[in-house]
Order: sequence, then C-alpha cells, then structure tokens
Amino acid sequence: MKKTALDYLLKVRVPVTIFVILAAFAITYFVSRAERDGVGYKPEQPINFSHKLHAGEMNIDCQYCHLGVEKERHATIPAASICMNCHSFARKNKPDIIKLTDFYNSGKPIPWKRIHKVPDYVYFNHSVHVNKGIDCQNCHGDVRKMGKIRQVRAFTMKDCLNCHRNPNKELPQLKGKIKNGPEYCSACHR
Repeated sequence: MKKTALDYLLKVRVPVTIFVILAAFAITYFVSRAERDGVGYKPEQPINFSHKLHAGEMNIDCQYCHLGVEKERHATIPAASICMNCHSFARKNKPDIIKLTDFYNSGKPIPWKRIHKVPDYVYFNHSVHVNKGIDCQNCHGDVRKMGKIRQVRAFTMKDCLNCHRNPNKELPQLKGKIKNGPEYCSACHR
C-alpha cells in the first residue's frame, strides 16, 4: 500500500502541530500566571537596600521614606535626597552608599525596579487604606524582617475582594474598627 501525502499529514504533521500548540499554550499560561500574581518576585536592585536594617533594627517608619501615602494615591519610591538625609554623614565609605551619593550628586534618579504593582486597569489608592488604619505589612509583608524586599501577596482581584468582604478575618487587629470595602466594579476598575 502506498502512503499518500494525506496519510503523512494526518499521522505525523497534525499530531506534532497539535502537540506544539498545546505545549506553547501550557508554557505561556504558567509563565504569565507567575508574572500575574508576582508572589516571590525579588529583583536585583541598583543599590542594595535592607528593610531589615532600616525599618527593622533602626525602626524607621515606612512613611519617612515612602512619602505621601496618607495623602496620595501612590506610595513614592524614595529619592536619593531622602536617603542622603542620613547618608551624607552615616556610612559614607560603603560601596552602596558611594553609588547612592553618585546618583544624588548627578541629579539622576535611582533606577529602582518596582516590586509591588497592580495591573494598569486597576485603581488603587494608598491613602484610603492607610487612613483606615491598615498597616503597610498587611499587603507588603513584614518588611522589617526582609534583607531584600520581595512580594509576599498576590495583588489579584481575589486577594483584594477577600479583604474587602472579610476585613475582620483578614485584618483581625482592626476588628470592629473598619467596615467592608466596596465590591462594585467601578470602585477599582476605572
């Protein structure tokens, strides 16, 4: 019996094509899923900075460096000038402080890699949450114990709705002090 081009196509090319498509779909799904929830994301930064030292051992309040969180939608990433309030005289000879000083003197911003981010189509306001008494560590983890900052919670709709629907369970330290958050779509999707 003579094999035709159709037999070859059906027995070899179609199954291989289907396998490649399914493999590409599976790989894309799992890679994008990891990127979406971001838990564990801990990029190398241009300057080594220890929250464990600054926020933990030295007990510097988050809002000293991350200005405006009680008044504005966004928490700022500190400018070199904030760091230089102390490092113009403290530990000046350390390699990372020398890098910091170079950024400060050049007027160039430090190219920090952003770690915590909600999708662009989501509206999130830090000041609303901070002014309700929700502590930074509820979303960002206990950074006072992190030598290198990493994302510890998924910033997904499910994660936010869990807190909005059950604040007494998610934030037991605020039990009876806060009400459920909004659940209507336009509160976050604008």
